[in-house]
Amino acid sequence: MTRTVRRTRRRMPRAAGAGAAALLALSACSSSGSDSAKPDSSAPASASGEPSGGITVFAAASLKESFTTLGERFEKAHPGTKVTFSFGGSDALAASITGGAPADVFASASPRTMEIVTDAGDASGAPATFVRNQLEIATLPGNPDRIASLKDLTAPDLKVVLCDKTVPCGAAAQKALDASELKLTPVSYEEDVKSALNKVVLKEADAAVVYRTDVKAAGDKVEGVDFPESADAVNDYPIALLKASENAGTARAFIALVRSAEGRKVLAEAGFLQP
Repeated sequence: MTRTVRRTRRRMPRAAGAGAAALLALSACSSSGSDSAKPDSSAPASASGEPSGGITVFAAASLKESFTTLGERFEKAHPGTKVTFSFGGSDALAASITGGAPADVFASASPRTMEIVTDAGDASGAPATFVRNQLEIATLPGNPDRIASLKDLTAPDLKVVLCDKTVPCGAAAQKALDASELKLTPVSYEEDVKSALNKVVLKEADAAVVYRTDVKAAGDKVEGVDFPESADAVNDYPIALLKASENAGTARAFIALVRSAEGRKVLAEAGFLQP
């Protein structure tokens, strides 16, 4: 049944060259509370235990809006701290971490991509699932093609975009398609969920299979259509402190905010599901 919403890999070697290349690739999708350089991230938490200094958080693209909000709140609650984010496809972020890119926290859109980091021994302690996310079909405003189901996306005259199969939103979409025994050839596979959604926003595609949180964040630029198969492809989102962190105290404090009642409220308002 249609719900129209008016809302808007590989493990990389640890060679220095590979880490530098991966970090440069991520710079285009980096974001923070401000674009200025962050304070020295090596500054430890203060002697009183109060968080201080800067941290870098690598996070799935679908977390951009909610994590940006939480980062601003964290900095306001702890003067002298700075949270810098790099948002992107979880697979690319994980490869950058294992390749040596400096970061303190990793929040992934699937356990599989988190395992890339944990299997490499780059996480400190066990990751914790903090939210879940479900797929939705993003259509042009007004849903002019009257898309009502996942099967409708297989129509030959529709231009549909999917996330690349290596990233969590693409893997989830493929799982839903396989469960429905549907064959879908998209006009493109995108590197992350924001890129897939943007194809619809720019009217370069008629529809995309993305997360409901991204449909909600887009406001009236797209409309959302639920489909029952999405219930079989819900993604768990784990978060972990990274072993290479030079400011573990502040990193732990940020993770604690994400997992707190305040953090859950921000994430729920963005459309995420509780684990």
